[in-house]
Amino acid sequence: MALTATIYNFDIDLADNDRGVYETLALRVARHPSESEEYMLTRVLAYLLEYTEGIAFSSGGLSSADEPAITIADLTGALRAWIEIGTPDAERLHRAAKAAPRVAVYVHRDPTQFLNRLAGERIHRREAIEIWSID
Repeated sequence: MALTATIYNFDIDLADNDRGVYETLALRVARHPSESEEYMLTRVLAYLLEYTEGIAFSSGGLSSADEPAITIADLTGALRAWIEIGTPDAERLHRAAKAAPRVAVYVHRDPTQFLNRLAGERIHRREAIEIWSID
């Protein structure tokens, strides 16, 4: 029998003074059986840190190789930000940078190996990609 996703409920009072964001959120987050708690929590933190109108978790979750973990779209549906969690490969970042004007990666482990692995790889707009490390 295949394992099913575990649903986590988060009730969050988000107050980001720097961006002027004040929201009360009730998030239902599915944790895929292959996803670590660390990864899932990084996904939730990234969602909160990026929270704005048009933000959404990937509809396919971890099983969707063509979608980022989190997207931000404008009112017309155009992709404004592609947000990855973990350590995506150079090809994925290259594709992301071509698809969205802003790309951010939230790493939930030491980013040193990730950055070393990307060194010398061909990545579109490499210097514009934001990398955030969650301790």
